[in-house]
Amino acid sequence: MSPAQGLRAANDVTNPNDLDSWWLPFTANRSFKARPRIVARAKDMYYYTADGRQVMDGSAGLWCVNAGHNRDPIVSAIQAQAAELDFAPAFQFAHPKGFTVASRLAELAPGDLDQVFFCNSGSEAGDTALKIAIAYWHTQGQGQRSRLIGRERGYHGVGFGGISVGGIVANRKLFGSLLAGVDHLPHTYNRAEQAFSRGEPEWGAHLADDLERIVALHDASTIAAVIVEPMAGSTGVLPPPKGYLKRLRQICDKFGILLIFDEVITGFGRTGFAFAAERYGVVPDMITFAKGVTSGTVPMAGVIVRRGIYDAFMKGPEHVIELFHGYTYSGHPLACAAALATLDVYRDEKLFERARSLEDKWADAIFSLKGLPNVLDIRTIGLVGAVDLASRPDAVGQRGYEAMDRAFQEYGLMFRVTGDTIALSPPLIVTEDQIGEIADKVGKVIRAVA
Repeated sequence: MSPAQGLRAANDVTNPNDLDSWWLPFTANRSFKARPRIVARAKDMYYYTADGRQVMDGSAGLWCVNAGHNRDPIVSAIQAQAAELDFAPAFQFAHPKGFTVASRLAELAPGDLDQVFFCNSGSEAGDTALKIAIAYWHTQGQGQRSRLIGRERGYHGVGFGGISVGGIVANRKLFGSLLAGVDHLPHTYNRAEQAFSRGEPEWGAHLADDLERIVALHDASTIAAVIVEPMAGSTGVLPPPKGYLKRLRQICDKFGILLIFDEVITGFGRTGFAFAAERYGVVPDMITFAKGVTSGTVPMAGVIVRRGIYDAFMKGPEHVIELFHGYTYSGHPLACAAALATLDVYRDEKLFERARSLEDKWADAIFSLKGLPNVLDIRTIGLVGAVDLASRPDAVGQRGYEAMDRAFQEYGLMFRVTGDTIALSPPLIVTEDQIGEIADKVGKVIRAVA
């Protein structure tokens, strides 16, 4: 591209011919570039296109903008930090805000989850937790415990560890044999038994017992950890059956297996609590987090680890590195500043409590869509909702894609789709009127793609 072409591309983002160089992730690139969906700015509950058209954010960006867009306290904190300390290495050095953020997160986490290892994305957090689990067993003289157990329809990022324990076929099938020694629990969704469940479905706790079968097959002495999302988000919003997570914890305790909760989506208020672990009364051995920790403003993620796991590494000569793992941008100063300001907003505006108070009104609104054309199922939990639409013959995902595109282009609403499932997760600042508006627009879109 010539400099002149580059200038035109920068000034005319509506021309598909100028959109060639960016290979967009998890995107149908050819369809997008033929009919772009581009936003130029954002504030509170809304995105705005370059021509000023307002688009309500019904997905909190990518499940991450929990405090709303461009909140002044967060923006100011990032700006001030950039002017004070732009970068500090986290290998053998550190800066004050990293310790402060870690302490704040430890206070929010349940039980003795009080050690924080910083990363930059949910994918990095997932792989980090898996590595910590395997390394932990080496410190215990049980290096044979290297097997990892995920779950069908699970999503733990796109690193090789994450897609190995993950259970979304399209994320796995192009990338070879992946990690060895991985097995999977069955997913928890059964439409015949659970259709139109509000909150946690009654049916399905027994599915956790499949871990006993996996243990019998491989022997507990070979298994390092089990990793699950408390609510499977990216696969279409699958709340856990009542009692399922507690049963999983009991079986892990029985066989001495570490339990990891991937709370990249469920963390920071999405289910009405700082972490879903609190909602379900279960203390895992590790929690992965990302997204909402900075309300999406600066990439940040991490793993919160129980004290006993951390202590197991703190042996040997004190000058020797205990865990050979980390990232250049772990605990980046701008991310830490953003996280501290974001946590203050959550606390001061009581957004987690607010999400709990709105849960029933949210569910009422989303369940009002029952009975519309092609609606097969609806699920809600916290401030999350999903609507399954019937697939068109020989075109799975086309109805969902058209719904997403028409919602943005014609109805001023952004939401996520997974195949033919519409996924909704608005910022926690959403008002009751805006909840009604989201449901109304989704209803219009569903009728439009019938």
